[in-house]
Amino acid sequence: MLRIHRVKVDSIYIPTERRKTLHPETARALAEDILENGMKMPIQVRFDGKRHILIEGLHRLEAAKFLGETEIDAYLVQARKH
Repeated sequence: MLRIHRVKVDSIYIPTERRKTLHPETARALAEDILENGMKMPIQVRFDGKRHILIEGLHRLEAAKFLGETEIDAYLVQARKH
């Protein structure tokens, strides 16, 4: 079972390809929902030994930034094996 970790928002690296999928309006709308209802699902990150890398949850991460959050709940997952 995955445990939730608190991760500093500004320490999460967003891969370039994932960054291209960002829709700012979606993140703003999600920020409003988070204000009303809280964040229901943690983001997913992996740790490469130096930094946290975003796996899932780009819009939730951007919504947290928009709200001025300094930390976010995250599941720490293992890198996928190819």
